[in-house]
Amino acid sequence: MRRWLTPSLLSSSLLTPLLLVPHAVAAQAPAAAVAKPADLVGQVKIPYEQFTLPNGLRVIVHTDRKAPVVAVSVWYHVGSKNEPAGKTGYAHLFEHLMFNGSENAPGDFFEPLEQVGATDYNGTTYYDRTNYFETVPTPALARALWLESDRMGHLLGAINQKNLTNQIGVVQNEKRSGDNQPYGLVDYRIGETLYPVGHPYRHSTIGSMTDLSAASMDDVKGWFRNNYGPNNAVLVLAGDVDVATARALTTKYFGDIARGPTPPKVVAPVPTLPARKDEVMHDRVATTRLLRTWAVPGMLDKDAAALDVVGGVLGGLASSRLDNILVRGEKLAVAVSASYSGFEDAGQFSVSMDVRPGVDPAVAAKRLDAIIADFVRTGPTADEVSRYVTTTAARQIKGLESVGGFGGKAVALAEGAVYANDPGFYAKQLAALAAVTPAQAQAVAQKWLSRPVYALSIVPGARENYVEAAPVAVKTDDAATTAAAGPVGRGGLPTVGTIKELEFPAVQRATLSNGMQVVYAQRTAVPVTKVAISFDAGNAADPKAKLGTQSLMLALLDEGTETRNSIQIAEAQERLGANIGARASMDRTTVSLDALTANLAPSLDLMQDIVRNPAFAPAEVDRLRNTQLARIASELTQPQGVALRTLPAVLYGPNHPYAVPFSGTGDPAVVARLTPADMAAFHRAWIRPDGAKIFVVSSAPLASVQTMLEQSFGSWRAPAVPRVTKDLSAPTPAPRGRILLIDRPQSPQSLIVGGAVLGYKGTDDLTRLEVANDVLGGSFLSRLNTDLRETKGWSYGVSGSVSRLLGPVPYLVSAPVQTDRTGASIVALKADMAAFLTKDGVTKAELERTVNGRVRELAGTFEGSGDVLGGLQRIDLYGWRDDHYQRLAAQYRALTAPQLDAAARAALDPAKIVWIVVGDAAKVRPQLAETGLPVEVVPAAVAVE
Repeated sequence: MRRWLTPSLLSSSLLTPLLLVPHAVAAQAPAAAVAKPADLVGQVKIPYEQFTLPNGLRVIVHTDRKAPVVAVSVWYHVGSKNEPAGKTGYAHLFEHLMFNGSENAPGDFFEPLEQVGATDYNGTTYYDRTNYFETVPTPALARALWLESDRMGHLLGAINQKNLTNQIGVVQNEKRSGDNQPYGLVDYRIGETLYPVGHPYRHSTIGSMTDLSAASMDDVKGWFRNNYGPNNAVLVLAGDVDVATARALTTKYFGDIARGPTPPKVVAPVPTLPARKDEVMHDRVATTRLLRTWAVPGMLDKDAAALDVVGGVLGGLASSRLDNILVRGEKLAVAVSASYSGFEDAGQFSVSMDVRPGVDPAVAAKRLDAIIADFVRTGPTADEVSRYVTTTAARQIKGLESVGGFGGKAVALAEGAVYANDPGFYAKQLAALAAVTPAQAQAVAQKWLSRPVYALSIVPGARENYVEAAPVAVKTDDAATTAAAGPVGRGGLPTVGTIKELEFPAVQRATLSNGMQVVYAQRTAVPVTKVAISFDAGNAADPKAKLGTQSLMLALLDEGTETRNSIQIAEAQERLGANIGARASMDRTTVSLDALTANLAPSLDLMQDIVRNPAFAPAEVDRLRNTQLARIASELTQPQGVALRTLPAVLYGPNHPYAVPFSGTGDPAVVARLTPADMAAFHRAWIRPDGAKIFVVSSAPLASVQTMLEQSFGSWRAPAVPRVTKDLSAPTPAPRGRILLIDRPQSPQSLIVGGAVLGYKGTDDLTRLEVANDVLGGSFLSRLNTDLRETKGWSYGVSGSVSRLLGPVPYLVSAPVQTDRTGASIVALKADMAAFLTKDGVTKAELERTVNGRVRELAGTFEGSGDVLGGLQRIDLYGWRDDHYQRLAAQYRALTAPQLDAAARAALDPAKIVWIVVGDAAKVRPQLAETGLPVEVVPAAVAVE
C-alpha cells in the first residue's frame, strides 16, 4: 500500500561495429506511413471540469461513458517529506490507519468496497502525497463518496490503541518484506548520502523501525488534524459521471467537513555533493550492481522534460545507449537502465548496471563512467529523441483507456492539480517533452550530470546486521478512543442502485488462408490494438533434459531475425510506438503486440518477422544465455524465487510436465550448454501456425484487422513434421504434509509458501471452489489475511489461491511473516484452514459480501482492452462458451453457503500441504517443532538441483 522509490537505471553509449550481426539488413523505414511524435502527443487529451467547495475541497470531473464505472481518487498533499525528525513513516502509517474504518463506518474500509464490486482499490504514500482510490459501478458512487468523506471528516473517534498497535506491526512487516529482498537496503543509503541531515527527501517513505514503534495516539491524531483537511485535498471523479451529479454528491457528503489548518510549505532545495563519493555495500546478491545517482530538480522545473529525455535515451529505451554498448556490444552487463524521477521539489537521476558475471567490476565501472561522460559531452541524436517521445506518447495513449487505479486518467488529473495547481499539467509535460531538442538535452545533461556523483557498488557478500524494531507495547484500554457516534443527520451507508449486467464485447471469429484462427473483439475507447498469438506450448513443453530452452528461445525472438538485427528491431518498435514481447505460462507460450491502430500494419509486419524468422545468431545466443544464467542466480537470492523453484517438483514429482521452476528459467547447468540448434529445434517443434491462435482486441473492425493479419501471417505454413504434445495426465506423487526449510541467513523475515495438488484440472467447473476461496484466502478480507495481518500483525499480506492450470490444479498459500513468528504462523494457517473446512464455514455475511462483490465488479474487471484480451484467451484455453462472462453473474447469485463449504471441503486438506519456508534456519528451526510436522533443512542450492 506504499510506493517504493526504486533508483532508475540509466544507460548511454555510442553505437559500435560490435553491434552488427551477420545477416542481411532490411530497409529501416516501414512501407506504411507512421504516426509522428507531435501527432501522438496531440492525441493525449483528458477533458475535465472543476469546482471548489466552500471548505476548500477541489473537485475535478472527467466524463467517460465507455463503461458504467467511476474512478474515485482522493489525493492529500502530504507525504513523507512533511514528517519531522523522529516521526518518520507517519504518513504511510496513517494511510494504513485510514483503512481501519471511520466513526460511521466501523470495521475494515475494504468490506463495503468489496460489497459494491469495487476494482482497482488501494492507497499509496510517497514523498509528496498520499492517495486513496477505488473504481466503483456507477450506482455505487454515492456509497464510495460517503465512505471517503467519512474518513476525511469523521475518523479520529474510530482510531484506538489496538488498531494503532496492529498497523505499526503491519507496516514494520511491510518494511521487512522490502528489506528482505536483494538490494533491499540500497534506497536508504542513497537518501542518506544525496541529501543532508534534515532534508525532507533524506529519509524513506517507509520510515524507521524505531520511529514507528514509538508512534503514540497523540502523534497520529495530531498528524491527521494538521494534514487531512479538505483544503489540503483534491478529489477526482473520472468515468460515468457528469459535473452536475458530482457537485450534488460532493456537496452532500463532503460539505459538512470543516477546513483544516494550512500545512506549512516544505523547503526542499536540490543539494550537490561536495565531491564524488564512491562506496561499496555488501548484500546477498547474484551479481554486482553499479549505481550512479545525482540529486536534480523536480518535475516543475524547466529542465524536467530534458532530464526525462536524457534518461530515456541513455537507458530507458530498448535501444538505449547503455543497452547497445554495455549489453549488446561489449557484453559487460546483463542489464542496464537509466531514468529521471521527478518529485515535487527535487528529483533523482539514476544509472544502474548489473555487471555480467565473470567481468571485473572495476573494468565495468570505468567503462560505465566513460560512456556517461561521452554522452554528456555529445548529447543525443534527433532520432533518439524522437523515438523516446513516440514511446512515451504511445504509452500515455494506451494508459488513457483506464479511468482509475494506479495509473489512468484520474491519476494524471490529480497529479497535476496537487503538484502544479493545474489538472492539465500532464499535457504541458508531454508538449515540453516533444519540444526538447538534442541541443537542449545535451545542455541539461552537462548542467546536472557534470556535478559530483554518488557511485555505489553493491557486491555479493554478507550483509551488515539488520536493525530490528523494539517490541511494540500493546495497550488494551481503549475506553478513551472508542468510536464516537456520527454527526446527526449523516445517516448510514447510501444504498446501491441497480447495477448493469456486464456487456462483454461480442466475440467474433475468422480464419486466415493458412488455417490460423482469429478470435476478435472490438473496443473503440482509445485508438489501440492488442494482439496475442498463443501457442500450445508453455513451461510444460520445456524438454526435461534441457530445462530452460523455451525461456532462452523466447528471449532471443526479438534479438535478431534473418533481415533485422536486435538494434533495428528495438528501434522499429520505438518509432512505431509498439511493444512486442514474449512470455510463457505453464500451458501456453504467447507473443503479444501492443500497438497504435494507426501503425498496426507495420507493427504486425515487425511482429511476424520476430515470430517466424528468428536468427538465433550464435553471438546473441551466447549473450542471452549469460543473461539467463544471471537471472537464475538472481532468483536464488530472492525468497520467492527460491520457493517457486523448489515447489513444483515437490508437488508434481520429477517427471510431470509441471515439475519445472514456475519462472521457466530452467536448470543452470543445462542452460550453460544450450546451443543455437537447441533454440531452432524448440522453435520448429512448438512455434508453428497449426499450434497457434490469434487473439485481437482493436479499435479497428475485424475486416481491416483480418486483412492486415493475412498479409503478415497468411503465408506461414506448418512444417511437415507432426506436432508434439504434452501429457498433462502423468501421475503426481501422493501428498505428504511436511516442511522444507531453506536456509537463508540474515533474513529479517521468513517466506512461507504452501502447496498441494487438488483433484481437479483447469477445464473442470471450479466456480464454487474459487468463490469459497475468496472467503478463505483469496481476498483482503479473507480468513487467512485477516488473522495474520489484521489481527496478529505478523505479516504484510497473506493469500491463498486456486491456481487454474490446464492440467492438475494446485492450491497455493503465500505468507511472508516476521522471523520470530514463523512457526506460530504455520500453526495459525493450519488452524484457520481446519476451522474453515469443518465447524466455521462460510457465514451469511461472507456469502453476501463475496457474491455481491463478484457480481458487481464484472464491469470494472473488463474496463480495458487488455482485460478483454485476457478473457478471450481464457475462454479458449478452458473451453468455455463465448458468453461465459455474461453468465457468471447468474451463477454467482445462485450460490449458497452450503455449496461453497462442500466445494472447499471436497478439495482442500491442510494435512496434505507441503510447506516451503525460506528464512534464517538458526532462528526458525527451533520454532517449527510446534507445527507437529516433519522438517528437513535444505540449502537453497540443493533445493533447485
